[in-house]
Amino acid sequence: MYQQMIFVNLAVNDLDASKKFFTELGYSINPQFSDETAASVVISDTIIAMLLTKEKYAGFTKKEIVDASKSSEVLLGLSAESREKVDELVEKAVAAGGSVAGETQDYGFMYGRAFDDLDGHTWEVIWMDPAAVQG
Repeated sequence: MYQQMIFVNLAVNDLDASKKFFTELGYSINPQFSDETAASVVISDTIIAMLLTKEKYAGFTKKEIVDASKSSEVLLGLSAESREKVDELVEKAVAAGGSVAGETQDYGFMYGRAFDDLDGHTWEVIWMDPAAVQG
């Protein structure tokens, strides 16, 4: 069965530093789609983050590239299999040079935290109780 994929393209200031950051979170770089201007970060079988130098990113848009450390362009949400996995990923991000973004959200059936990566892109990590999702 066909599974739709998402390729999130993000402009980064330092491609090597960003690659190191995401590999420290436990993700891999697909060398087949990476070069000195881009890195393909494999988050899952259906989620790929394309880290692009600003010069490379500019080739895909006529719009001004947002400085994500000063303006919000997008909030990226990732699911996690447990509350502990939420905490684990955010703690890895902080240890790798990212920063905690916002406050912990704990609604009992849903738990989330967020971090900013090296360029200020906000990643929200969320766990939802499967029983609550089913109704």
